[in-house]
Amino acid sequence: MNQKTIARAAGIAAAASIALLGVAGCSSDDSDSASASSSAAASTEAGASASSGAADSGQTVELTAADGTKVTLTGAIAQKFESATDKQKTDLGVPKTGADASGTGENGVSFQQFDGGVITYKEGSPAYITWGKIRDAWNVPRDESGKPAADGKGGSQGPLGTATSDETDEGNLKVSTFENGKITWDSATDKVEVTVKGEVVPTS
Repeated sequence: MNQKTIARAAGIAAAASIALLGVAGCSSDDSDSASASSSAAASTEAGASASSGAADSGQTVELTAADGTKVTLTGAIAQKFESATDKQKTDLGVPKTGADASGTGENGVSFQQFDGGVITYKEGSPAYITWGKIRDAWNVPRDESGKPAADGKGGSQGPLGTATSDETDEGNLKVSTFENGKITWDSATDKVEVTVKGEVVPTS
């Protein structure tokens, strides 16, 4: 079943759809640069109900957004949030509300945006956290080859596809993998590298 993220303000159901234009992420150690750049495009209004994950656990987590709205995470996204470390939760920050805050894209990827990152989930896979500069690079609209393009797609709808890992450490590198590539961030040089289908492409 789909996870539901419920922002209780008016209790009126609203649509949650459209393309998941950008839900990407980077380093929990780079929270100062964990910007919420071009985020997703799934419409969920405050006071509405929106799909943002799936699981049969029935687990729920209630959080408070910056505007005081209550946001309820359920299923896989709730499980992922609960399993996060205190530092990860701090780096994620408070949940977002509004049109780009949560939902399910046409490709079945569900998400919940936070100030510092995003949790994404696709049926049959675990939920993952992505944030910071890797998230920003993932959000960049790209053509099918992965090159930045104004009329391209970003996030899980783009050529990289959805996240397939949490961020991992490889020396100075923070690494997040995706269905069709990976993005790395070098904490020593502040360099971001995007690889799509085995080819390194421009970051932005």
